[in-house]
Amino acid sequence: MELYNLKGRKKEGYTTWGCIWPKGEYQAPDTCRLYNEDGETVPMQSRVTAYWPDGSVKWTAHTADSRKLTERIRVERADEAEMSGTQAAECGAAETKDRAAETECGAAGREGSRSLQVRKLENGRFLLEAGSLGLEYQTGGSRLFQNLTCDGRLLAEEAVPVLILEKPGKEEGASVWRQERYQAEIRSVELEEEGPLFAVLRYEGIHVSDRGEKKLPFVIRMKVGLDSGRLDFVHTFFYDGEENQDFLKGLGVRFTFPMEGKLYNRHVKAEAEHGCFHETAAQLLTWRPRVPQEIYDRQQQGERLQLSGDEEKVVNQVLLDMPFWDTYEIFQDSVSHFGIRKKVKEEGCCYLDCLDGSRTHGAVAVGSEAGSLTFAIRDFWEKYPSGYTLSGLTGEKAEAVVWLWSPEAKAMDFRHYAVRGYNQVYYEGYDFKGADPVGIACTSEFSMSWAEQMIPSDQALLDFSQSVNHPAQYVGAPEYYHKLHAFGRWSLPSGETETERWLEEQLDRAVEFYKQEVKNRQWYGMFNYGDFMHTYDKARHQWRYDMGGYAWDNTELVPTLWLWLYFMRTGREDVFELAEKLSRHASEVDIYHFGRYQGMGSRHNVRHWGCPCKEARIAMAAHHRFFYYMTGDYRMGEIFEELKDNEKTFLEKDPLEAFYPKEEMVYPSHARSGPDWSSMCANWMTRWERYQDETYKNKIMTGIRDIAKAPLRLVSGPDFEFDPATTHLRYIGERAAGGTHLQICMGAPQVWMELAELLGEKEFSDMLAEYGWFYYLPREKQVELSKGILGDREFSLPFMAAAMGAYGAWYRKDKTLAKQTWAILLGAMMTEGQQEGFQTEIVENAGNQKELSEIPWISTNFTAQWCLNVIMTLEFIRAELPKTMAEAGALVAEL
Repeated sequence: MELYNLKGRKKEGYTTWGCIWPKGEYQAPDTCRLYNEDGETVPMQSRVTAYWPDGSVKWTAHTADSRKLTERIRVERADEAEMSGTQAAECGAAETKDRAAETECGAAGREGSRSLQVRKLENGRFLLEAGSLGLEYQTGGSRLFQNLTCDGRLLAEEAVPVLILEKPGKEEGASVWRQERYQAEIRSVELEEEGPLFAVLRYEGIHVSDRGEKKLPFVIRMKVGLDSGRLDFVHTFFYDGEENQDFLKGLGVRFTFPMEGKLYNRHVKAEAEHGCFHETAAQLLTWRPRVPQEIYDRQQQGERLQLSGDEEKVVNQVLLDMPFWDTYEIFQDSVSHFGIRKKVKEEGCCYLDCLDGSRTHGAVAVGSEAGSLTFAIRDFWEKYPSGYTLSGLTGEKAEAVVWLWSPEAKAMDFRHYAVRGYNQVYYEGYDFKGADPVGIACTSEFSMSWAEQMIPSDQALLDFSQSVNHPAQYVGAPEYYHKLHAFGRWSLPSGETETERWLEEQLDRAVEFYKQEVKNRQWYGMFNYGDFMHTYDKARHQWRYDMGGYAWDNTELVPTLWLWLYFMRTGREDVFELAEKLSRHASEVDIYHFGRYQGMGSRHNVRHWGCPCKEARIAMAAHHRFFYYMTGDYRMGEIFEELKDNEKTFLEKDPLEAFYPKEEMVYPSHARSGPDWSSMCANWMTRWERYQDETYKNKIMTGIRDIAKAPLRLVSGPDFEFDPATTHLRYIGERAAGGTHLQICMGAPQVWMELAELLGEKEFSDMLAEYGWFYYLPREKQVELSKGILGDREFSLPFMAAAMGAYGAWYRKDKTLAKQTWAILLGAMMTEGQQEGFQTEIVENAGNQKELSEIPWISTNFTAQWCLNVIMTLEFIRAELPKTMAEAGALVAEL
């Protein structure tokens, strides 16, 4: 497979990417080999992440040192018997806890080659050696590691997760806020991946206060590469607090490291908005006696000062009578402000403000004659409040706390915005309060590196920041993904006709608009970044951020699938980034990872966890399989494991509990064929392909057979009774709570079409085609064919069924249906003869913009569904699309 590095992604550190293989071509445990553009082989570590139904390998994940890669690379299968010992080592297989990868992808030969190794020491300790790097860890305690060394030189003594919660209280009638500090209790450590080049350590634990209170469980992954010169961390925490008592004030990891040498050789450097901020613990700019300017200049250039006799005499004299800067705070406390401040060691002294600005990517370095450490948080300002505390700079041991939630900011309040819901007025599902943050999570990423220099150069700091914020990511060509039907059926762009060019222009405009809206509306912050708003308010020139179910989108009508499929067909880095951030957010904050709602998500709301409706479709694996298979992300695989049996949660939260009396039910819950059963199908399909687990395929087949028995097959229902214990569906008549369109506007067509091809079940394909055909029949014909059982059930919002109609037209070779499908889909955009599409308008001094570019009628529901249906419809019935816009207008007018 040919792959390329996304535009603007920096090759530094180890990178992981995914390869998809043609069905039947790659049989585990075949080996594979990595080549650069010049044909040079590069060491690589591999694992299998998914299988085709015939047992052949479908997806693999590969890891290599990106510094050794060219912008384009090639991964090929290789016969293990033909490989030399050295080559076998270069194509090493990872030992992994992920059962999807238990079958090896290449043999790991270590003989005669430099490799990463883990050795067991005494007292439950382990030593991980990765070339020049060494670190110790153990299966309990509070530390992620201890004694991090490079070529025997001590870099850091330990790393400890830390937490600060702020708790309200009363003292003598006054409101007070008490801060409580927690450290880690690590309950388990496992080598999630271990190979000759790369290892992933997974830590699971909880934060514990001095008085024994345990809060906010965490899972932290530490990635170690052979001779990489850095550690990469993926930090996930889960909220299990009491929302009225446990406000998040600080969250991060504290690193302790040695400081050596003269105070004037102790440096701090931080990335600023422009360039870098650089100071030392002892600034050699003095009045009397005056230190020679040349010495101060050398100090500010980061040079290690080794002074002559007279120079040292002057400097030693001023050191007796000057302040020493022991602590620095670097923080992004809002979307539009970062600050740096410092103080001396002594108690009772204030901080001095050093620098203020708007936004910084926030890399920092701290060092002494012992060398330097550099830290960078990915999306530092985008996921504010982030920051660092660098303290103890004047002593023998210093600390650097990497704050993923900086205590310099206001504490995070997890409470709801109201004491009730507003169902009809503000579209919140029910009138009772359903907000519940317990069970949500958030994942952040950061990295550290080291050097023998006292402080890195400005450019080195900025380069490291770039590598953390925009790491190397290799992907394949859209044409290759399309050929193999990666993630189902979707179209490639084409501009052969005027109408095709118009459609492609609309798809591009939609992405550009939302990309710009993220910036204009400042959709940032730890719990928001990645998501879009739901519906626009043209009168306020603002999204309806304060109106219940019209605020945050929470994957409503699958913008995830729209963005990921648009990336698949274009290969654009900016689209990948939008989709990547959306997947990271939606898979964590919008869903429940434990508790009564595990495997469910919260419907769109002012708060991501605010809506009383908790449904499977918000959490389904289909949203994020793209991200998982193309990046090999372990955290996403862990989330898929949480989802595999989420049907059990239907006993706790029946999605239709408000519509059917419990006493009249035969099965204990309900599931609409879409989006409930279709979402479970996505979870089961993912489990089946990752592990070859037929149990989950059988769950899918149970539902297919039950639906096939209904009077109108897939057209029936879509409300069914559901038994989570057996996954059987029970037909209960023709009723669609909320509307028939809900059956197919939340990812069901995409899941079903991919499933139909994987299963090879003709009846299922027939049902899909029949559904698309039936949706567009005249009402009287629908009633006639159903023998009147439809009642008043309507097939609403027909443009959302265009992909199904297109599939039906393609499958049945029905040109009349194809023409009708295009008329409906085009007509949804070309209303009243207008052909402007996603055309923006400029409004002056509105929306906090001097010139606001807006689409007054926009909603993310319409945008995501229209774009997604265009992408799929082009794949099936492109030939029936009117060639010119005049012909398209005539077709729409005819409809």
